[in-house]
Amino acid sequence: MDDDTIPESDAAGAPDAEPDALAKLQAEKNELLQTLVRRQADFENYRKRVDRERHEEARRGVTRILEDLLPVLDGFERALQSRGDGDADADEHYKGIQLIQKQLWDALSRHGLARIDAEGKHFDPHVHLAVERVETTEHPDGVVLEVLQQGYKFHDRVLRPSAVRVAVHPAGHDETHPRKTKAAN
Repeated sequence: MDDDTIPESDAAGAPDAEPDALAKLQAEKNELLQTLVRRQADFENYRKRVDRERHEEARRGVTRILEDLLPVLDGFERALQSRGDGDADADEHYKGIQLIQKQLWDALSRHGLARIDAEGKHFDPHVHLAVERVETTEHPDGVVLEVLQQGYKFHDRVLRPSAVRVAVHPAGHDETHPRKTKAAN
């Protein structure tokens, strides 16, 4: 038998075996491509998650620093409120403290720190801490009358709520309010 000749049984089976082998390789290739696509998607999701976590960790670090600086801002506020009158040296010190406070505030606000605007606003328990209720009919019920301690936010997250005095109407106060007039009828 010559080496170049193919046995008859193999020659008859080869055409049938070739399409099966080709189909099997094609299926294997498709499976490997699908696996590759899934792994690439998994890796992209992992990369995004790591970036998000890194960003959040940096923000938490800045938040801790800002929380430590809030008493410093309070100290500046108290120092500026206790200004003496008439003394030229006191006026110069006051202006110096004002300038330093402004520089500090400008630096912190550039990084996302913001004061919570409270006075004259309706009380919001998410950003205000009511430390005193003042009975009055001169102001609408639930309005912040005075800020006792300034509150701050960092990128929409409350670092410290504003400590406030809130107006409340005295018990039995007759206000022309639709709910109260309906209840009274």
